[in-house]
Amino acid sequence: MHYCQRCDDPIVMAPRGDLAVCPDCGAAEPARRLPLFVVTGASGSGKTAVFPHLVAELPDCLVFDADWLIGPFERACEFGEVDWPAFRDAWLSFAHGAAQSGRHTVLLAPFMPAQLDDLPGRRWVGELHFAVLDCADDVRTARLAARPRWRERAIERHLGFAAHLRGGVGAIVRTDDGTPAESARRVADWVRSRIS
Repeated sequence: MHYCQRCDDPIVMAPRGDLAVCPDCGAAEPARRLPLFVVTGASGSGKTAVFPHLVAELPDCLVFDADWLIGPFERACEFGEVDWPAFRDAWLSFAHGAAQSGRHTVLLAPFMPAQLDDLPGRRWVGELHFAVLDCADDVRTARLAARPRWRERAIERHLGFAAHLRGGVGAIVRTDDGTPAESARRVADWVRSRIS
């Protein structure tokens, strides 16, 4: 979020093109807005397996696993419960910050477009692009069942979320028909096609 550095009160600036403009005094500063790429998927879809390969495929982008901030948010939030809208808004703010250096953000996160649309940080990010990592239900079930005991499994819930994502997001990348590196290459091709 941008605040006017001229006004005596903390006035929140508004995006106008690639500028942040003060609604009171008209001061403007650079505020580049780039598209954000969200690679979503229910648990067991392969986000963690694809991640290192996607980093290698997209050296000009900043690629993150959204789960990295869950621990800090749990510690920062009252009673250790994550404020999920704030968590998602933090990633929007991060993507806006990365855009200031001309870098696109690719975020592996189980987010849905509607979960981002009404957040304060949404107006500081360009177009949202979503792709779904997906696999057959029996493959997902086996992957979740093989997790260590400390990891949450909730197989039926994740199968339901996977079905919901299949119907709600257009671009689908399979993770059960090749290696994680091959899936990452397909995701990278999807990102590059939208950057250019």
